[in-house]
Amino acid sequence: MIRRFFLFLSTQGGIRRWMETSPISKKLTHRFVAGETLEEGLAVCTELQQESILSTLDNLGENVTSLGEAAASRDAYLEALARIAERGLPSTVSFKLTQFGLDLSEDACLENVRQLAAKAKANHSGVEIDMESSDYTDRTLRMAERVAAEFGCVRAVIQAYLFRSAGDIDRLNRLAIPVRLCKGAYNEPPAIAFAEKRDVDRNYLALMKTLLDKGTYPAIATHDERIIGEAFRYVRERRIGQDKFEFQMLYGIRRDLQRRIVDLGYRLRLYVPYGTAWYPYFMRRLAERPANALFLARNLFR
Repeated sequence: MIRRFFLFLSTQGGIRRWMETSPISKKLTHRFVAGETLEEGLAVCTELQQESILSTLDNLGENVTSLGEAAASRDAYLEALARIAERGLPSTVSFKLTQFGLDLSEDACLENVRQLAAKAKANHSGVEIDMESSDYTDRTLRMAERVAAEFGCVRAVIQAYLFRSAGDIDRLNRLAIPVRLCKGAYNEPPAIAFAEKRDVDRNYLALMKTLLDKGTYPAIATHDERIIGEAFRYVRERRIGQDKFEFQMLYGIRRDLQRRIVDLGYRLRLYVPYGTAWYPYFMRRLAERPANALFLARNLFR
């Protein structure tokens, strides 16, 4: 119920406009968003590097309404990759295909992604193509496969709450495309997705083990301490090297657990969002982990 409430709020334009212009917004989002500018995002990535934590930069935004906006989003990411290289950061970039014009022209979107992947490959970095709602799953995976075949520096994202995900992972494993496994944060119909957390968790564990056994440098993206503990147990039991995969978490969430992962010698990459279009991202974070809302309520006026 709480999850559905926050997902509902994420679609309400009036609430969104009030939140994005409210003077309390920076205090509200500071925990989860690095800042409004690329420089602020890079500063966070630099701090994380000093803590032996990898990063992936996300210039917040989605569903552009013109190819000009899509080109501007592409250019912002090209600039991010250039700055990452200048600073020698162990960072990748994460983006949604709707930021690059997928709703408007698949050909234009593909060309934008190709330019980004070419830049990432030249800079010894990588691109991580975020997954959106199920309306985009086939198109997103099709484009990820195409760009990966050409440049080889692409990671795709699979959502454990979708029934189809086991088949998608099997295909990506055969193609040697790295996968970021997450639980999923969109409101999907029960005909295509698990509705209960226990079922999502059960499927996540099964998919995680498949990736650890057969995947190409997978990313285990979760804040669930029980699942992370099972990953620890599984890689020890199977003698899977710590350099064969990484954990991923969101900036600002479970810092205690982040530190534990790094102290145990595992690789950890944080998803570092920045930009002004923070509202949809922020509300989905509250929806997927309602405890975040309690944290904000306790700390908002401190």
